[in-house]
Amino acid sequence: MSGDGRARTYILGAGLAGRSIAEEMRRKRNPGAVAAFLDDDAAKIGTKIDGAPVLGPILDVVELLNKAPQDEALIAIPEAPREHLKQWYDLLKQAGFARIRILPSLSQIIDGEAHLIQAREIDPLDLLGRTPIGIDLRESLAYLRGKRVLITGAGGSIGSELARQLLAGGAERLYLLGHGENSIYEIDRELRTLQEEGVGERATVVPVIGELQDPHYTRFILHRMRVNAVFHTAAYKHVPMLESNPVEAVKNNVFVTQHLVEAAEEAGCERFVLVSSDKVVEPTSIYGATKQLAEEIVLNADGTRMRFMVVRFGNVLGSRGSIVPLFQKQIMRGGPVTITDPRTARYFMTIPEAVSLVLKAGGVGEGGRLYLLDMGEPLPIREIAEQMIRFYGYEPDVEIPIQYIGMRPGEKLTESLYGTDEQPLPSGTERILGVERNNRSPAELAGLLKELYPICFPCPEHLESYRNRRELRQAIARHIPSLPVSCHEPEY
Repeated sequence: MSGDGRARTYILGAGLAGRSIAEEMRRKRNPGAVAAFLDDDAAKIGTKIDGAPVLGPILDVVELLNKAPQDEALIAIPEAPREHLKQWYDLLKQAGFARIRILPSLSQIIDGEAHLIQAREIDPLDLLGRTPIGIDLRESLAYLRGKRVLITGAGGSIGSELARQLLAGGAERLYLLGHGENSIYEIDRELRTLQEEGVGERATVVPVIGELQDPHYTRFILHRMRVNAVFHTAAYKHVPMLESNPVEAVKNNVFVTQHLVEAAEEAGCERFVLVSSDKVVEPTSIYGATKQLAEEIVLNADGTRMRFMVVRFGNVLGSRGSIVPLFQKQIMRGGPVTITDPRTARYFMTIPEAVSLVLKAGGVGEGGRLYLLDMGEPLPIREIAEQMIRFYGYEPDVEIPIQYIGMRPGEKLTESLYGTDEQPLPSGTERILGVERNNRSPAELAGLLKELYPICFPCPEHLESYRNRRELRQAIARHIPSLPVSCHEPEY
């Protein structure tokens, strides 16, 4: 502890990121804020950085530290493998550090320049899944320098991370569009705070509250913004919820995409990227079916003046409505942690890595193409649950029970990233695959949308169809045979 009684920080990592954090801490707090650096590099161990010693190797010295109960640990090694993070976390926790924080992945640190405001409490997501790849965001985002970029669903998990990373891209303006006032307020406030602390470049951030289900509004706003690039993440995503609300799913996921594509074409946008899901592959849920139709709308768009493309990937760790936040709440309540089936497995990727790859694909991708993110191998859901329970200091099935509750409507045991009529091919970019596929003909797609329109929107000549969910499901199933139709499906 420093002489004035303040907590000091032990920084794991004496590299550029760790040194950046230490220099900022000294500038903003006090000269003794950094107690020491911990590192495994033999060339650094035994040296000093601005008076703070570099100790190591990490696993050997943590238990020997002469620290105070208030002292903190900050992991400043953004490229660290997951297995190392797990070892360090367990060791730091056993050593009794009052607080353990971590810097974000390399995808959020530009040219090694880290900022204290980016540090956050370590959580289970940092220890799950595979080690993300490092992506040079400044290079990846060169295609957006000086451009006006629109993010739909900017208050959601993917949209908000897109916004954070786009701060580094040199865009002229970032439009944060959503229909949820509070979520847009939160990401707008966060971006402004990051900018005040020196993160990213000085893009003008513009929060926009609006309803994309209104095609007149969509056309107006796209013309008004003079947008160069659109990243379309807005969608309803909760599979069981949408099984009970299929008409709203189609309105929001299908027709919003159609409105946005048409408005982007008319406004002369240069680039349009749809964020999609592995649920589109032979979908058994309304959600998957709506995202498949959204993909086809984008891939069938007129790409003579602009690039329309789709980036498809599986689950991301920690997104809203995903299992990780649910498991966290269940563990905090003392359990049980609920899993649908012991055989259930899913692809997983961290949100920052997925977003970095989406941004990369948006630059290297060609118009009219579908791209897949290489998600690695699927992880058993039970394994995720067990790791999370242990992170919070409990033993699975002993202190926190795991309970199987059965599959819910629209769910699958496993997911696939591509269908039997799709062929993944190397794209030339690490962890991004191109896909050869047979698109539904534009005429067939237009015919289906014409069928679905009077079900979603009131039309005087088809009032008997309005909000008829049975008719809607039957219409979609004629075009997507994998979607089940129950004889018990209610009309409304």
